[in-house]
Amino acid sequence: MIKPDQTTLAQYLIERTRSLDMADADQLVTLLIDVSRACKTISRSVAQGALGGMVGKADSVNVQGEVQARLDLLSDEIFRRRTEFNGTVAAVASEELEDIERVPDQYPAGPFLLLHDPLDGSSNIDVNVSVGSIFSVLRVPRPGEQVETIDFMQPGTAQVAAGYAIYGPSTMLVLTLGDGVDGFTLDPFLGDFVLTHPAIRIPKAATEFAINASNARWWEPPVRRYIEECVAGTEGPRGKDFNTRWVASLVADAHRILMRGGIYLYPRDRKEPRRPGRLRLLYEVNPIGFVVEQAGGKASTGTGRVLDIMPATLHQRAPLIFGSADEVERIEAYFAEPEEPDAVPLETSPLFAGRGLFRELH
Repeated sequence: MIKPDQTTLAQYLIERTRSLDMADADQLVTLLIDVSRACKTISRSVAQGALGGMVGKADSVNVQGEVQARLDLLSDEIFRRRTEFNGTVAAVASEELEDIERVPDQYPAGPFLLLHDPLDGSSNIDVNVSVGSIFSVLRVPRPGEQVETIDFMQPGTAQVAAGYAIYGPSTMLVLTLGDGVDGFTLDPFLGDFVLTHPAIRIPKAATEFAINASNARWWEPPVRRYIEECVAGTEGPRGKDFNTRWVASLVADAHRILMRGGIYLYPRDRKEPRRPGRLRLLYEVNPIGFVVEQAGGKASTGTGRVLDIMPATLHQRAPLIFGSADEVERIEAYFAEPEEPDAVPLETSPLFAGRGLFRELH
């Protein structure tokens, strides 16, 4: 049972929005509770795994050309159906949908727009690794008019609320309303989220980094320099050892950094020079960036604040480097330096040399 001194998500939202003196506070509370219910439903589906027939791919691809998992489609449906009827949302945009979807005509349109990645890290489902959901809330910029795609083209600084749910050993909901970050753990017996991690703060400095090392040969020089210095450990210019962590689930990697610090890098690289980044600006970069900043960290493209990017398309991609402020500022400083031609060919870089981290085996 919930103890008298514990705070439920509903109680938290009512008290917090009251203190923020928001005109549409009641509708925001209702929307976020609906989002939490969607996350609880998805959590149960994830937990069933193969028992519920949820493991494996669907016979479809999303707008980015990626093969969808069965749970991708189910999670997207759950998010939309749990949030469309209460008069809080006018339209939704999802990583799994090609275009926006307005609420059905039989329901009243609300003052908010909901954006979500319904199941981040779904490629990990088959191997039973933590996955999650990411969400972002914007205000309708033209109240009383029919919502169009252009209405979703708002920078991350315009977010009213954002957060994620992580489906791991326990299910947690991490949330910001723009005045700090708090974490809630799902009590499976009561079916309610309870405040367990108030006022989350990311340590300014850390000794862990997360990056997909398989892309090393395409990294830009500032990224390569930063990683090489970390790998060099106590003998290198940083004078300390670093550990590497990479889950390939943005939610899982972000949650670890919120809990104990570190830096996450999914930078632009030279594999596809015309592509500005890999992660989706509206569904992944902005909400995670908002949470990270509100927890005292930094979220950057390497050359600027991610929340300042003005979106041009629904499925725009962007680079993302976030985490402990000192580490993000260091790599931003490397990007700010004049770029020089690579003095050492990549294949002979220390990362790939005989004693390097990523050397080739022959």
